[in-house]
Amino acid sequence: MKIVLFLMTLSLFTSCGFTEHVEKRARVLNSLEDKVLVLSQEKKSLQGEIVRLRYQVKSLESKNFYLETQLQSKNESKARKIASIKKNDPNDLVKFDVYKWKPEEMVKIAEKEFDLKNYKKSAQFFSSFIDNFPSSKSLDDKFLFQAGVAAYEAGKYYDWSEKYFSMVIENHPTSDFFLGAKLWLAMTYLKQDKEDKFFAVAEEFRKKYRNTTEWNDILSKHYEKIVQKYKSN
Repeated sequence: MKIVLFLMTLSLFTSCGFTEHVEKRARVLNSLEDKVLVLSQEKKSLQGEIVRLRYQVKSLESKNFYLETQLQSKNESKARKIASIKKNDPNDLVKFDVYKWKPEEMVKIAEKEFDLKNYKKSAQFFSSFIDNFPSSKSLDDKFLFQAGVAAYEAGKYYDWSEKYFSMVIENHPTSDFFLGAKLWLAMTYLKQDKEDKFFAVAEEFRKKYRNTTEWNDILSKHYEKIVQKYKSN
Protein backbone atom coordinates (compact mmCIF):
# COMPACT_ATOMS: atom_id res chain seq x y z
CA MET A 1 0.00 0.00 0.00
CA LYS A 2 2.74 2.40 0.95
CA ILE A 3 4.57 1.59 -2.23
CA VAL A 4 1.49 2.42 -4.30
CA LEU A 5 1.03 5.80 -2.57
CA PHE A 6 4.72 6.60 -3.05
CA LEU A 7 4.53 5.83 -6.72
CA MET A 8 1.36 7.92 -7.11
CA THR A 9 2.97 10.90 -5.31
CA LEU A 10 6.17 10.57 -7.35
CA SER A 11 4.12 10.45 -10.53
CA LEU A 12 2.26 13.60 -9.50
CA PHE A 13 5.46 15.60 -8.80
CA THR A 14 7.07 14.32 -11.96
CA SER A 15 4.06 15.34 -14.05
CA CYS A 16 4.03 18.89 -12.58
CA GLY A 17 7.76 19.39 -13.23
CA PHE A 18 7.48 18.16 -16.76
CA THR A 19 4.58 20.51 -17.44
CA GLU A 20 6.53 23.48 -16.12
CA HIS A 21 9.51 22.45 -18.20
CA VAL A 22 7.36 22.22 -21.30
CA GLU A 23 5.78 25.60 -20.63
CA LYS A 24 9.18 27.19 -20.06
CA ARG A 25 10.51 25.74 -23.31
CA ALA A 26 7.41 26.99 -25.10
CA ARG A 27 7.97 30.49 -23.77
CA VAL A 28 11.60 30.40 -24.91
CA LEU A 29 10.59 29.15 -28.35
CA ASN A 30 7.92 31.84 -28.64
CA SER A 31 10.46 34.49 -27.67
CA LEU A 32 12.92 33.18 -30.23
CA GLU A 33 10.25 33.13 -32.90
CA ASP A 34 9.38 36.75 -32.10
CA LYS A 35 13.05 37.71 -32.39
CA VAL A 36 13.39 35.79 -35.64
CA LEU A 37 10.34 37.58 -36.98
CA VAL A 38 11.73 40.98 -35.95
CA LEU A 39 15.13 40.16 -37.45
CA SER A 40 13.47 38.92 -40.61
CA GLN A 41 11.56 42.18 -40.92
CA GLU A 42 14.72 44.19 -40.26
CA LYS A 43 16.59 42.14 -42.86
CA LYS A 44 13.88 42.76 -45.41
CA SER A 45 13.93 46.48 -44.60
CA LEU A 46 17.75 46.61 -44.89
CA GLN A 47 17.63 44.74 -48.18
CA GLY A 48 15.15 47.29 -49.46
CA GLU A 49 17.42 50.12 -48.27
CA ILE A 50 20.42 48.49 -49.99
CA VAL A 51 18.48 48.29 -53.24
CA ARG A 52 17.48 51.95 -52.91
CA LEU A 53 21.07 53.05 -52.18
CA ARG A 54 22.44 50.99 -55.06
CA TYR A 55 19.95 52.68 -57.37
CA GLN A 56 20.94 56.08 -55.99
CA VAL A 57 24.66 55.32 -56.52
CA LYS A 58 24.00 54.21 -60.08
CA SER A 59 21.95 57.32 -60.68
CA LEU A 60 24.73 59.55 -59.33
CA GLU A 61 27.34 57.70 -61.37
CA SER A 62 25.28 58.20 -64.51
CA LYS A 63 24.78 61.87 -63.71
CA ASN A 64 28.50 62.32 -62.98
CA PHE A 65 29.43 60.59 -66.23
CA TYR A 66 27.03 62.85 -68.14
CA LEU A 67 28.46 66.00 -66.53
CA GLU A 68 32.06 64.89 -67.17
CA THR A 69 31.18 64.16 -70.79
CA GLN A 70 29.52 67.54 -71.18
CA LEU A 71 32.49 69.32 -69.55
CA GLN A 72 35.00 67.48 -71.71
CA SER A 73 32.96 68.25 -74.81
CA LYS A 74 32.73 71.90 -73.81
CA ASN A 75 36.50 72.15 -73.16
CA GLU A 76 37.29 70.44 -76.45
CA SER A 77 34.92 72.75 -78.27
CA LYS A 78 36.49 75.76 -76.58
CA ALA A 79 40.00 74.53 -77.41
CA ARG A 80 39.01 73.95 -81.03
CA LYS A 81 37.49 77.41 -81.16
CA ILE A 82 40.61 79.06 -79.74
CA ALA A 83 42.87 77.07 -82.06
CA SER A 84 40.68 78.00 -84.99
CA ILE A 85 40.83 81.69 -84.10
CA LYS A 86 44.60 81.59 -83.74
CA LYS A 87 45.04 79.71 -86.96
CA ASN A 88 42.61 81.67 -89.08
CA ASP A 89 42.72 85.12 -87.51
CA PRO A 90 43.72 87.47 -90.35
CA ASN A 91 44.92 90.03 -87.80
CA ASP A 92 47.53 87.66 -86.40
CA LEU A 93 50.66 88.53 -88.35
CA VAL A 94 52.96 86.37 -86.22
CA LYS A 95 51.21 82.95 -86.22
CA PHE A 96 53.64 81.68 -83.62
CA ASP A 97 51.80 78.36 -83.20
CA VAL A 98 52.16 77.70 -86.92
CA TYR A 99 55.72 78.80 -87.63
CA LYS A 100 57.32 78.09 -84.25
CA TRP A 101 59.65 81.07 -84.56
CA LYS A 102 63.06 80.99 -82.95
CA PRO A 103 63.86 83.92 -80.61
CA GLU A 104 66.51 85.44 -82.88
CA GLU A 105 64.18 85.25 -85.87
CA MET A 106 61.46 87.14 -84.05
CA VAL A 107 63.83 89.88 -82.92
CA LYS A 108 65.12 90.42 -86.45
CA ILE A 109 61.63 90.61 -87.91
CA ALA A 110 60.39 92.95 -85.17
CA GLU A 111 63.29 95.37 -85.65
CA LYS A 112 63.18 95.16 -89.45
CA GLU A 113 59.44 95.93 -89.54
CA PHE A 114 60.01 98.75 -87.05
CA ASP A 115 62.63 100.35 -89.34
CA LEU A 116 60.19 100.01 -92.26
CA LYS A 117 57.51 101.69 -90.10
CA ASN A 118 55.28 98.64 -90.34
CA TYR A 119 54.39 99.22 -86.72
CA LYS A 120 51.44 96.82 -86.48
CA LYS A 121 53.52 93.83 -87.55
CA SER A 122 56.51 95.03 -85.56
CA ALA A 123 54.39 95.46 -82.42
CA GLN A 124 52.92 91.97 -82.77
CA PHE A 125 56.34 90.38 -83.11
CA PHE A 126 57.69 92.33 -80.14
CA SER A 127 54.69 91.38 -78.01
CA SER A 128 54.69 87.72 -79.07
CA PHE A 129 58.41 87.50 -78.31
CA ILE A 130 57.87 88.94 -74.81
CA ASP A 131 55.01 86.48 -74.14
CA ASN A 132 56.82 83.41 -75.46
CA PHE A 133 60.34 84.16 -74.24
CA PRO A 134 59.89 86.08 -70.96
CA SER A 135 63.32 85.03 -69.64
CA SER A 136 65.29 85.99 -72.73
CA LYS A 137 68.33 88.22 -72.31
CA SER A 138 67.08 90.24 -75.26
CA LEU A 139 64.40 91.77 -73.05
CA ASP A 140 66.51 94.75 -72.05
CA ASP A 141 65.47 98.38 -71.70
CA LYS A 142 66.02 99.18 -75.38
CA PHE A 143 63.95 96.21 -76.51
CA LEU A 144 61.06 97.13 -74.19
CA PHE A 145 61.19 100.79 -75.20
CA GLN A 146 61.14 99.91 -78.90
CA ALA A 147 58.27 97.47 -78.29
CA GLY A 148 56.34 100.24 -76.55
CA VAL A 149 56.90 102.71 -79.39
CA ALA A 150 55.85 100.13 -82.00
CA ALA A 151 52.67 99.35 -80.06
CA TYR A 152 51.87 103.04 -79.70
CA GLU A 153 52.56 103.89 -83.33
CA ALA A 154 50.44 100.94 -84.48
CA GLY A 155 47.51 102.98 -83.24
CA LYS A 156 45.69 100.13 -81.50
CA TYR A 157 47.87 98.40 -78.92
CA TYR A 158 47.98 101.12 -76.27
CA ASP A 159 47.64 98.60 -73.45
CA TRP A 160 50.86 96.99 -74.70
CA SER A 161 52.71 100.29 -74.93
CA GLU A 162 51.60 101.23 -71.41
CA LYS A 163 52.88 97.91 -70.13
CA TYR A 164 56.27 98.11 -71.85
CA PHE A 165 56.99 101.76 -71.02
CA SER A 166 56.06 101.07 -67.40
CA MET A 167 58.48 98.12 -67.37
CA VAL A 168 61.30 100.40 -68.57
CA ILE A 169 60.52 102.98 -65.86
CA GLU A 170 60.12 100.46 -63.04
CA ASN A 171 62.89 97.99 -63.91
CA HIS A 172 65.50 100.29 -65.52
CA PRO A 173 65.57 103.60 -63.61
CA THR A 174 69.10 104.41 -64.85
CA SER A 175 68.36 103.56 -68.47
CA ASP A 176 69.05 105.97 -71.32
CA PHE A 177 65.45 105.31 -72.34
CA PHE A 178 64.01 106.16 -68.91
CA LEU A 179 62.95 109.73 -69.73
CA GLY A 180 61.69 108.83 -73.17
CA ALA A 181 59.59 106.05 -71.69
CA LYS A 182 58.08 108.52 -69.22
CA LEU A 183 56.70 110.91 -71.82
CA TRP A 184 55.64 108.18 -74.22
CA LEU A 185 53.80 106.67 -71.27
CA ALA A 186 52.03 109.98 -70.69
CA MET A 187 50.99 110.04 -74.36
CA THR A 188 49.77 106.47 -74.05
CA TYR A 189 47.64 107.44 -71.06
CA LEU A 190 46.08 110.23 -73.10
CA LYS A 191 45.23 107.89 -75.95
CA GLN A 192 43.35 105.75 -73.45
CA ASP A 193 41.54 108.76 -71.94
CA LYS A 194 43.42 108.36 -68.66
CA GLU A 195 43.71 112.14 -68.31
CA ASP A 196 44.80 112.33 -64.67
CA LYS A 197 47.64 109.90 -65.25
CA PHE A 198 48.65 111.73 -68.41
CA PHE A 199 49.09 115.11 -66.71
CA ALA A 200 50.77 113.60 -63.65
CA VAL A 201 53.54 112.11 -65.79
CA ALA A 202 53.72 114.89 -68.40
CA GLU A 203 53.96 117.71 -65.84
CA GLU A 204 56.60 115.82 -63.88
CA PHE A 205 58.62 115.45 -67.07
CA ARG A 206 58.15 119.08 -68.08
CA LYS A 207 59.22 120.41 -64.69
CA LYS A 208 62.08 118.06 -63.86
CA TYR A 209 63.55 117.15 -67.24
CA ARG A 210 62.88 120.17 -69.44
CA ASN A 211 66.55 120.64 -70.41
CA THR A 212 67.14 117.07 -71.49
CA THR A 213 67.84 115.89 -75.02
CA GLU A 214 64.78 113.66 -74.92
CA TRP A 215 62.55 116.67 -74.27
CA ASN A 216 64.15 119.20 -76.63
CA ASP A 217 64.91 116.98 -79.62
CA ILE A 218 62.14 114.42 -79.52
CA LEU A 219 59.27 114.89 -77.13
CA SER A 220 58.53 118.61 -76.75
CA LYS A 221 56.75 118.74 -80.12
CA HIS A 222 54.42 115.96 -79.10
CA TYR A 223 53.80 117.51 -75.70
CA GLU A 224 52.65 120.90 -77.00
CA LYS A 225 50.38 119.31 -79.60
CA ILE A 226 48.85 117.00 -77.02
CA VAL A 227 48.26 119.79 -74.51
CA GLN A 228 46.62 122.00 -77.16
CA LYS A 229 44.47 119.14 -78.36
CA TYR A 230 43.49 118.28 -74.80
CA LYS A 231 42.59 121.90 -73.98
CA SER A 232 40.48 122.26 -77.13
CA ASN A 233 38.31 119.25 -76.21
